[in-house]
Amino acid sequence: MQKTAHDVGAADYRERLGPSLWVLVSAAVAGPMAALVFAPIDTTVALVIGAIVGVAVVALLIAGAPVVRIHDGVLRAGRAHIPVDLLGDPVVYLDEEARHQRGAGLDPRSWHVIRGGIDGLVVVPVSDPQDPTPVWVVSSRTPDRLAAAVRRAQLKRSTPSR
Repeated sequence: MQKTAHDVGAADYRERLGPSLWVLVSAAVAGPMAALVFAPIDTTVALVIGAIVGVAVVALLIAGAPVVRIHDGVLRAGRAHIPVDLLGDPVVYLDEEARHQRGAGLDPRSWHVIRGGIDGLVVVPVSDPQDPTPVWVVSSRTPDRLAAAVRRAQLKRSTPSR
């Protein structure tokens, strides 16, 4: 099968680091709290305002979640981006090792997109000697897939196309 113009440049990997379910449920409690404030004025207005506040808070949490994406040989994590050919071999951390990398093992000079409730972590060293950032530390629900996508993108960039 030949690649069409639509297939060229398709995203290699994309993940939104949205909040966990318990964070969304906790945020939805803002709706009833707002309704309680307006209940003495009018119960109908209070219910409408409570519903609007609850939906707005949850929507803002989801919309504001950072995206990790590999597309056209560029890794984007949150608002930063770097070409994959300036990166070293990614390392996947899970469980206790991931907690250490997020805590005591975290280099303060690193670029990090870390989200609570997401256990997996990918650490990618930066091989550019002029970049002051030594590593990128990125949370991922599927860290093995993210690391594989980085390696695939690096291989695509280093292999000349026909």
